[in-house]
Amino acid sequence: MSLLEIENVSKRFGGVQAVDDVSLHLDEGEILGIIGPNGAGKTTLFNLITGTIRSDTGKISLAGADITTTSPTKRARAGIGRTFQVVRPFLRMTVAENVMVPVLVHTHKVSEARNKAVALLEELGIGKLADLDVSQLTLAQRKRIEVARALATEPKVLLLDEVLAGLNNREVLDVLPFVNQVRARGISIIMIEHLVKALTSVSDRIIVLDQGTLIAQGKSDDVLKDPAVIKAYIGEEDNVEG
Repeated sequence: MSLLEIENVSKRFGGVQAVDDVSLHLDEGEILGIIGPNGAGKTTLFNLITGTIRSDTGKISLAGADITTTSPTKRARAGIGRTFQVVRPFLRMTVAENVMVPVLVHTHKVSEARNKAVALLEELGIGKLADLDVSQLTLAQRKRIEVARALATEPKVLLLDEVLAGLNNREVLDVLPFVNQVRARGISIIMIEHLVKALTSVSDRIIVLDQGTLIAQGKSDDVLKDPAVIKAYIGEEDNVEG
């Protein structure tokens, strides 16, 4: 049984079919990559998984339990965490305090929350940043803190929404191993990214969305040779070289 199952999920906004009858699964310990042109429905799919918007049709299950109508808060407590395309740290707080905020979902003791936050930062190799104000960090460092904050919710499934966006080539190479560190913690990952080469380097499988429809899925070498994928997305040279 897969850890996360999405079955025939659809979502329409007015006259726009943002997600159209999409089915996919995520296995335990797997990294699943999602690519597709702008407006393909990638982030909408993440919003459906987290429950911030409700699907029109279909079913979403986590570890065998139906969460289709469950609130975002209950989904987070059940084990779904996410990052956002635009990082949103609390700029007037330290790094440790930023990570403490989601930890406090599980404990009301501030000292315990700080200990857990610092331990998580140390485990991820960024403990030296703990007492810095977030406003002092580079974008690449803020991306790592965004991931740390998501991990502080103790997810089973982590949704990474363009965690490499805005980074230069060197920063991308620094952050990619961070994704594998997350997997090493026993967390399954779904990762949206426009940088195809970077995404395929860490993904076990990839899926391709176009105009809300899943047009291909499987091993990256096979998917990237699919004529429908080449036509919809891979033909855009910038994305291939990215």
